[in-house]
Amino acid sequence: MRFNFLAAAVVAATFSACLVQPLAAQTAEQLTFIPAGGKSLLVNIANTKPPADELKALLTGKRSREEWVSYFKAHNQTVPALQRLSDKQRLTLADYLSFHMPLPSNQVPANLARTLPKDGRDLALDNCQGCHIITVVVTQDRTKTAWLGTMSTPAHAVIKMTPAERDELASYLVLNAGIPIEQVPEELRASGATY
Repeated sequence: MRFNFLAAAVVAATFSACLVQPLAAQTAEQLTFIPAGGKSLLVNIANTKPPADELKALLTGKRSREEWVSYFKAHNQTVPALQRLSDKQRLTLADYLSFHMPLPSNQVPANLARTLPKDGRDLALDNCQGCHIITVVVTQDRTKTAWLGTMSTPAHAVIKMTPAERDELASYLVLNAGIPIEQVPEELRASGATY
């Protein structure tokens, strides 16, 4: 009995199309249960029109995550939008800034939303949904080592991300994943799927 590779390829392609179609149909509205990433948090702060020197300091400073958190505490009076962030959001923003700043001071973009690098949420949505529903990812509470381990498995290693992007995605997921299934829209709940 011969194995028909063409028939197997057609079946595989059909099955893949069935999986991808529902994922592509997810709307931004359906995905609001996934916490904002650092880019979105930074753009939201910029949209509150903080003093120009404060915004420039956020965009051109070079600090570790811990140093950014300290910076936020010291500047939350002059940048009131920082006061409205939860502890988790502050850490998410601090991570993002530590990964992507400083921007060259003479190249601070006018349209941040369009020009800033992707954040962890963007990376999750762009890279995880090609194979499975995003809920599989964001409902799991895992360590950074566990996330990086999953990303290095053969099935995930083929995803075109740099080591820095993988690190940023893992950091975002440590802070923001582990979402209780009850907070996920019913149509997006994975039936017990996990890694």
